[in-house]
Amino acid sequence: MAIVQEFLKANEAYASTFHKGDLAMPPARHVAVLVCMDARIDPARALGLEEGDAHVIRNAGGRAADALRSLVISEQLLGTTEIVVIHHTDCGMLTFSNEDLHNKVNQELQADASHIDFLPFKDLEQSVRDDVAFLRESPLIPQNIAISGFIYDVKDGRLRPVT
Repeated sequence: MAIVQEFLKANEAYASTFHKGDLAMPPARHVAVLVCMDARIDPARALGLEEGDAHVIRNAGGRAADALRSLVISEQLLGTTEIVVIHHTDCGMLTFSNEDLHNKVNQELQADASHIDFLPFKDLEQSVRDDVAFLRESPLIPQNIAISGFIYDVKDGRLRPVT
């Protein structure tokens, strides 16, 4: 519980100077950013975002199939017109297979996770291409939504477009 106490203390300091309670619900820049949950990435700082600018959706690997629900809500209900997919170098998703994790969960927790696709990948650039293609081909994402893909380098903080 020590970390929770640290969070609460930090939140008190944050809330004491908070002045953005009147921001509109839709993101001001009409963009949804899909990025990995990796703790080495700070999407707001890396992309120059402020509160209210964008929807930032994070999951393991920044995978589109895992984020589709949120992206549909973002576009259909909150007016986003662009999606940015960001994967990154040195990603943990490159280090295992579904079978590896299914076996680990079974051994460690005596639970069956074989019905879950953890969406690992072996090729970083191809994973970005696959996720961009998944979104472009989805009947749930309108064709007029701009979709782009990038790789974030955890060593130097730079984004590199993937075509």
